[in-house]
Amino acid sequence: FYAVKMAIQVSGAWLNNPLATGDILNQRRSRAPFTAFAAAALPDAQAQLPPPTIQIVGGRSPDWYGNGSLHSSNPFEDCQEEFDWTDLEADLYHWTKTLRPVQWYPGHIAKTEKELKEQLKLMDVVIEVRDARIPMSTSHPQMDSWLGNRNRILVLNREDMISTADRNDWAAYYARQGTKVVFSNGQLGMGALKLGRLAKSLAADVNIRRRAKGLLPRPVRAGIVGYPNVGKSSLINRLLKRRMCPAAPRPGVTRELKWIRFGKDLELLDSPGIIPMRISDQSAAIKLAMCDDIGERSYNVADVAAILVQMLSRLPSVGDKVICGRYKIATDLRCGKTFVRKLAVHLFNGDSHQAAFRILSDFRKGKFGWIALERPPR
Repeated sequence: FYAVKMAIQVSGAWLNNPLATGDILNQRRSRAPFTAFAAAALPDAQAQLPPPTIQIVGGRSPDWYGNGSLHSSNPFEDCQEEFDWTDLEADLYHWTKTLRPVQWYPGHIAKTEKELKEQLKLMDVVIEVRDARIPMSTSHPQMDSWLGNRNRILVLNREDMISTADRNDWAAYYARQGTKVVFSNGQLGMGALKLGRLAKSLAADVNIRRRAKGLLPRPVRAGIVGYPNVGKSSLINRLLKRRMCPAAPRPGVTRELKWIRFGKDLELLDSPGIIPMRISDQSAAIKLAMCDDIGERSYNVADVAAILVQMLSRLPSVGDKVICGRYKIATDLRCGKTFVRKLAVHLFNGDSHQAAFRILSDFRKGKFGWIALERPPR
């Protein structure tokens, strides 16, 4: 009798538990990660409910406000195959909404943009250089309208800073788009000679038309354009095999348009980095900051480093183990701000700015591995 009564009570408790009903199935099937931002939008009654004790498949996204447990295991360890870049981009959008907008538009850029648009009318071919880690974020939204039907070569520079899988994904994507793409490493010169040959071949019909009109042949004119610090000047120096353009690993070094002769057949126009007057996509702005493609005064280093930690902790090739192992800190990375503060106490006498700068510097030097922060659109 007591055994039957006990079974009835247990079964009744199970049926009355909402986590045991179809709700948990819906939670398991949901691909959109639950974030602290989503919790804020729930009705008060639901927001006050205790958190479920059953782990949702796919884990939880990092908690920007630090409400998550600091001792839970990496949610990505058991479900790497379920990782979706779309989910990560959605979380990144919500994380950036709480931050001061990142905007950077030095005075010389406005003047350069006006001059560049005039010079583009003289170009036979335009070489657009982007950062291979963030090809979409380093795409100027007005570039297509400026170039019109002119021949264009897309260069994804810093190919040494992404994995082979990333490179193959982007190569396949642009091949489907019908875009001619060259992968390069401006520091070591890889891809420079291929770029020069491709530029000459695309503009060969210029001199064919000139001969038909009885005109003498002239060098092909190629303009090199792109965001700040994506490696335009370094690429030109590698093409010329000598230092003709000032180059440094920071944005805003080149400030004037400069024509450079490359042999008898090619003239190159080195231009300062151009960037929109207002960056409407703050997710892209944060990635520009992470990759050092925008002025440091335009963003809060601690905030950018905290979001970078949260992004890297979600990537299968990095995760909590790689980050915590590098700094010898045993903590969860759901809250990037908490991690930055702990690293500051651990290594920098509580200086969060120095801790954040170290994280960003380590990422830019490949200390977490060579990874892209974007994947091709589907």
